[in-house]
Amino acid sequence: MPSLFRQLSFKTRDLISQFRALPGERQWRIAGGLAGASVLAVCVATWLVFFSSDGAARGNELKGDVVLYTSVDQPLLAPIIGAFEKDTGVKVKMITDTEATKTTGLIERLIAERSSPRADVWWSNEMLGTQSLDDRGILETYASKSEADFPHGWPELLRASDKTWYGFALRARVIAYNTNRVAKSEAPKAIRELTPSRWAGKVGMARPQFGTSRAFIASLVALHGADAARDYLQALSDNQVRLYDGNSAVVRALSTGEIDIGLTDSDDALEGIGQNWPIQFNFEQVDPPKKQIKGLPSEGPLLLPNTVGVVRGCPHPNEARKLADFLLSARVEEMLATSEARNVPIRPALAKKLGMQPIPEGAPVSARDLSKALPEADRIIEQLFPVK
Repeated sequence: MPSLFRQLSFKTRDLISQFRALPGERQWRIAGGLAGASVLAVCVATWLVFFSSDGAARGNELKGDVVLYTSVDQPLLAPIIGAFEKDTGVKVKMITDTEATKTTGLIERLIAERSSPRADVWWSNEMLGTQSLDDRGILETYASKSEADFPHGWPELLRASDKTWYGFALRARVIAYNTNRVAKSEAPKAIRELTPSRWAGKVGMARPQFGTSRAFIASLVALHGADAARDYLQALSDNQVRLYDGNSAVVRALSTGEIDIGLTDSDDALEGIGQNWPIQFNFEQVDPPKKQIKGLPSEGPLLLPNTVGVVRGCPHPNEARKLADFLLSARVEEMLATSEARNVPIRPALAKKLGMQPIPEGAPVSARDLSKALPEADRIIEQLFPVK
């Protein structure tokens, strides 16, 4: 490399010497041409910044608008972002799933833009994608002002180990059931109870190739190992588990009696209850110490937090932190809790104030644990639940 620099230095000196050897009139013509080219280059660059296909976003960057990439549904976003803009005067440009290309998605978009970030803040309604960004170094280390709300620290499983993202506003995996077909006393409270023949063909879940069903299977691998997870899922498959296109479809199937039991998310189950459908649910209960069990041990429900992080090298770091702090506030947790999302606040006093059923202590599995288990989980999914 040093020899290359020396060669360039020699070439530069040669060009300068040749220029100085030219007649004065010729020097002026060349200098004038270079000046004109410089002006033209500046004009072209300015045109590209403001009028290219990405010009609107770059214009927003120069104006100081903060750019939010989010997988959260638009009806939930609007009131929250509106409140932030009113409080701070900072405008937010939202890029949602519907605006991202279907083939790449927001995660891939952030990865593609890592050398020249366009986003300032990332907000997701799950943690696997967020951990994927963290693993690639796309999120910045960040300490939120909202940590002051937790004297003993932010809940450990809801905070990245390298301090790059926070989890808040919870959902959880639940075992839902049709109250017209299953008595409360007989409703399963552990997933190992779904494999006996009495539930053959009567249990449903969302297809595990994506979404929270995929995270659920990754949690089984992380908690119990690949062999135990595969054995359990094989038993579930042998018991004719029914697969649906999403968690809301599982809840609809429950409501009509197409299935008796459904593995789904708490917000989808609560939405069905809000529709007066004959649905109720149990959180998976942790096995008491030293209890003799047959089958997969119960470690508690998989927690599904919203997650927020600041993008490393983002265009507007100050505004990004303002927005991230706002999203992690008690005010936003209350807005999400009282919305159709029905996310449970991680602040116990707030959950109590809102009269929400508290989520019990979750399964001891972190987002990084899930991320590490995902390749093996995907292999099991491909073997036992292939796409037909």
